[in-house]
This record gives sequence, structure tokens and C-alpha cells, in this order.
Amino acid sequence: MALELLAWLDQQHLALEDLTQEHVDDWITGSASQRRYLIRYFLNWTASRRLTRKLTVPSIPQQEPQALLDEDDRWHTLQRCLTDETLPLDVRAAGAITLLFGPSTERLCNLTPDHLQLGSKHTHLRLGRHPVLLPPRLAGLLHQLAEEPLPGSRALFAQATPGPRLLFPGLVPGKPISTHAMTQKLNRHGISVRAARNSALAALAADLPSPILADLTGMHRHTAIRWVAYARRDWAEYLAARAEDEAEQRKGTAETR
Repeated sequence: MALELLAWLDQQHLALEDLTQEHVDDWITGSASQRRYLIRYFLNWTASRRLTRKLTVPSIPQQEPQALLDEDDRWHTLQRCLTDETLPLDVRAAGAITLLFGPSTERLCNLTPDHLQLGSKHTHLRLGRHPVLLPPRLAGLLHQLAEEPLPGSRALFAQATPGPRLLFPGLVPGKPISTHAMTQKLNRHGISVRAARNSALAALAADLPSPILADLTGMHRHTAIRWVAYARRDWAEYLAARAEDEAEQRKGTAETR
């Protein structure tokens, strides 16, 4: 895939350093092959070596979300994250963010206190281009995380490591917890990351246009379009089924009379 992209750049008379997000989007959508989505690994490498700017590649499209929580289960789990003090603080905060806003685990793990915007009355969290309003309980959890001191030895290493403080630090100083470790940690405490994220995104996509969904969550616009298409179709099927049930109920009432 890297060779194909470089060959395409040659055809466009572009250097690698000239690659923009629009170029990446055009190249991916220029073929029906889902293998082009694998270019994310090459572009992550080029960005880390400062050969290109930071570029985003959407997730490989799926026909349907493979796991969803029932809305009652989702809200019950969210309530548990916000109120159950027996859970670790980072689990409560990470779980609540996932259940409410559905960010990718990678984006979640890389959050820093700089992503929090404290106003006179409200706290916002920046996941994408525009900040989202946080419920007061979740805002309190995140402020606790931002102010919580690291264990002794890790604190010393963190002070000697350049870079912003992380809300979800890993074992390596200056590095966030890995996505695998975060997923495993949440799963151990009864929070299924995939189901929680899918349910949050389905709920948001049912109410928001795809450009706003992409701006708020930080997801790629192509991914947001697919989520909105899925959620709106699912909602239409729900309304049709509900109308049919109501019609049956009216018919039954009329017959009893």
C-alpha cells in the first residue's frame, strides 16, 4: 500500500511532504479495495518521522456494528461509572467518556489536561475540532485525574520526561496507557469497550448530522457518514415497527368495543 501511494503521488507530481488530508481521502476513495485503509500504518510512521504532517485514515468500513448495548444497560453502566467509588478512578472516567461520546480507544488514551476547558460554570472536553459539554460528575472525575499525583518512582521519571501530563499514563514515563491495556482494564470491570463505543456512536448519530458528529468526536468524516446512515435507517425501522404496534393496539381496542 505504501508503494501504491508513492506511485500515485508521482503521477500527481507531488512530493511526500506535500501530502494533505484531502489527498489521502481522494486516494482511499479512488478504489473499492478496503486494503487502502491499511495505509494508516505507513502514514503514522511518516508522521512520527516528520516526513508528513499528521494525517487521518478512517477505520475499515463494516456492514453493521457487531456489538451494541441495550439503552437501559448503557445508562446503567454509565451511572455506575459516575457513582461507584469502588471502581478505580481511571476506569470510571474512561468508561464514562466511552459510554457518552464513543471516541476511539487511541484518542481516549492520549487525552491530557489540556483537552479540558474549564469555564465559569461548565467544563468541556475537546475530542475533535469542537469541545463537548461534560456532565458535572464526569467533569469532576477528570479534574481528579488531572490533579492526582503519580506514584513516587513514576512521578520522578515523569518530571524528567518532556511532554504534557497524561490523564491515562502508562507504565513507560511520558507514554499513555496502551489501547490494549485500556481495553483489558475496562473489560475486567464489566465495561465492554466495543459495545459501549458502538452504542454511544449510534445514539449520537441518530441525533446529529455527520459533519457535526465528526467534529465533536474526532472521527473521520467518512466514518461519521456511515454511522449516521446506519443510525437513521435503524431509527426509521424502529418508528415503522412502533407505528405497526400502535395500529394493532387500536384495532384490538376497537374489537373489544
